[in-house]
Amino acid sequence: MEVWSGWSPLFWPAGELIARLFGRRVEQLSLPMRPLDVAHGMDSRVRVIRDRDGEQVGAAWLRTLRPSGRYVFSGCYSARRLPGAAQPSVHVAFPLESGNVQVFLRPVISDGGGLVLESPPGRFGQDGAYVVVHDGGRDFAARVPLHETLRLYCDPYGVLRTDHELRMRRTWMMRLHYKMERAR
Repeated sequence: MEVWSGWSPLFWPAGELIARLFGRRVEQLSLPMRPLDVAHGMDSRVRVIRDRDGEQVGAAWLRTLRPSGRYVFSGCYSARRLPGAAQPSVHVAFPLESGNVQVFLRPVISDGGGLVLESPPGRFGQDGAYVVVHDGGRDFAARVPLHETLRLYCDPYGVLRTDHELRMRRTWMMRLHYKMERAR
């Protein structure tokens, strides 16, 4: 998988701080800060998660930087229907030390036949991003103003590509572009 990254100058310092103090230590959400961080590409492994009856309940997607092998993201992906929702969402859980980040992405088929996944602004309980913390035997959840849009499509040459934008409220923080090809 080839990756290109770009940060908004406004959010770059916070991204660097999270990557240095937190992301690399827990091997999670360690976003590439500079384009050269991903110059050698990223390895991508997907592992099916099954229940005790053998039914697939999700998939783990592990992404590491080449050649260091350092983890960037490790997420559990599944389909979940939020209470009162008309359709299922793509649910992504990123484990952290005392909790996790959970993102519910609304799927929409684009005019060109691609797939758009979006975590839009909204109320608690709707598609969006949440932080869940376990503290003192109790769990606490809060919706956070982090929004994502992923546009997955095949280019004119039949190559699968994704444009991924992270925003804080309405301001873009980071943009990633993925080029994904079948492993040889």
